[in-house]
Amino acid sequence: MNILIINGSPRKKGLISQMLGIMRNEAEKNGDKVETVFTNDLDVKPCTGCMACRSKERCVLPEDDSQRVLRLMQAADAIIMGAPCYWGNIPGKMKLLFDRLVYGLMRDTPRFPEPLMKGKKCILVSTCTTPWPFNIWFAQSRGAIRAMREIARYSGFKIVATIERGGTAKHSEMTEKDKNRSRKAVRRLK
Repeated sequence: MNILIINGSPRKKGLISQMLGIMRNEAEKNGDKVETVFTNDLDVKPCTGCMACRSKERCVLPEDDSQRVLRLMQAADAIIMGAPCYWGNIPGKMKLLFDRLVYGLMRDTPRFPEPLMKGKKCILVSTCTTPWPFNIWFAQSRGAIRAMREIARYSGFKIVATIERGGTAKHSEMTEKDKNRSRKAVRRLK
């Protein structure tokens, strides 16, 4: 199985990165081929909202890393998306990437959008500083999950697992529970 991990965290040693690293190791132990993309390392120009990609089925802006990531997504059997919560949403660099990829994730039709990633599986991971259960009640980590879920849903991904972890301001270390949840989530890709 080909798995693409999209890491929306700017912190390469933060909790999101650690959890995605455990998922990567677990998948590789299972014989899967895994590639990781760090959104903060990408050179992606902002979407101009011209909507030309909807009819041309390609972005009219000059080639940058967004097209490379789209090709990786198209070649993958499963995607793992991880992002910390920023103001109840995903970080801007990750949002920027998905804004540029809309033409490759769904196609406009007269009635409903047609998902272009149908049949692929997906795992969503988010963390936030708001303590549990307030991270859920006040839509903090839930907000980032909601944003990634919208991307996955309209693209046609089947979400097989979500992980939300609150309270990282006071408890930023990886726990055994975090490790086990990460390993268990990857097993659901099979």
